Amino acid sequence: QVHLVESGGGLVQAGGSLRLSCAASGSIFSINDMGWYRQAPGKQRELVAVITSGGSTHYADSVKGRFTIARDDAKNTVSLQMNSLKPEDTAVYYCNANLRTTPAYRTGDYWGQGTQVTVSS
Repeated sequence: QVHLVESGGGLVQAGGSLRLSCAASGSIFSINDMGWYRQAPGKQRELVAVITSGGSTHYADSVKGRFTIARDDAKNTVSLQMNSLKPEDTAVYYCNANLRTTPAYRTGDYWGQGTQVTVSS
């Protein structure tokens, strides 16, 4: 079994900052891409940021220059530093990891349970 557990969400005023963290644990052989997605009420889940195993990053246009994704492969963690937050950033944020498990060496996508981020105006 594989578990992804997020932490760090909460309520913040516009212009403020939050840092989300996600730890992957369980029968993990290797981790490929890790990323953050978000889903606002009434909207589809969207990609926020992704980081590859080689350290390359990609951001949604709406968060470029404000959010920074990073990973620690020694700890199987991924983080999202969110600065200059806006009310439109309000959503449930989900951690995602594409990883290979042991002992079957199967590759698949795994998700955290989500953490609420609320930005007040």
